[in-house]
Amino acid sequence: MNTTPQITLTSWLLIALLGFVWGGTFLFTEVALTGITPFWLAASRIGLAAVVMLALWALRGFALFTARPSASDILVLVTIGIISSALPFSLLAWGQQYVTSGFAGVTMASVALIVLPMAHFLLPGERMTPCKVGGFVIGFVGVVVLIGGQAFESTGAAMETAGRMACVAAASCYAVSSILMRRLPSVDPIGLGTVLMLIGAAVMLPAAFLSEGPPPLPTPKILAVLAFLGLIPTAGAAFLRVYVVRTAGPVFMSLVNYQVPVWSVLLGALVLSEPLPMSLLYAMALILAGVGLSQYGALKRLFQRG
Repeated sequence: MNTTPQITLTSWLLIALLGFVWGGTFLFTEVALTGITPFWLAASRIGLAAVVMLALWALRGFALFTARPSASDILVLVTIGIISSALPFSLLAWGQQYVTSGFAGVTMASVALIVLPMAHFLLPGERMTPCKVGGFVIGFVGVVVLIGGQAFESTGAAMETAGRMACVAAASCYAVSSILMRRLPSVDPIGLGTVLMLIGAAVMLPAAFLSEGPPPLPTPKILAVLAFLGLIPTAGAAFLRVYVVRTAGPVFMSLVNYQVPVWSVLLGALVLSEPLPMSLLYAMALILAGVGLSQYGALKRLFQRG
């Protein structure tokens, strides 16, 4: 595949859509957790998504690698499958029992800061520049401003340190999986997304059973919420994430993590009538400035073409 990221108008529209979808996921997750346990919630999402994606993949004739893959390619594929969904979902589900939601939000925003130096050393065409570093730091500060004091408050839980480490490990999983995904040889994006989700389901379903026992029987309302979570922010978003990482690169893809908390706050206000924090405008200004600065070159090329 082309080693130089191809950032187009479609790339920008897709990360905006992903930010909106994942930002709204928190609302549905809160509802789902009233009728199902955390690990079974993650397992249900991944399991349903895997079934839907498998059906779509079958229609494409189970296309995957365009050339015969090596043993190392298969090993990398399995590794990505584990660390792109099952492992971070599990780590977050466990860690959020002992940390504030604000801390979890900050660690997810840190994915962008973890990806940046890794991509610099491991991926051609993804070198760090002063604009990129400055933009990513400004965007991260914007997320911290939005989340506010609870970002670093202590819960007082005995396992809080371990919980924080689990959240950081989850963020690292997302970062590493994006880097490895970009390094794979030429591959069908729908096939790749499906295989990764199938691997995640194979890990997550037994993990949920071992940690929480048999799944609880959800009500029709909870089943509807689980269906939405499996179809839209899991299956649909998985395909889009693979496409963006493979075309525009993991550094560009990581900008989604700065959008998610903004959409979460806005949708919480619109849907749940939650109060909008005074810091929202400042945070949005910082995040937009950071995104613009970090992608100055890509934006300049985009408008020149237009």
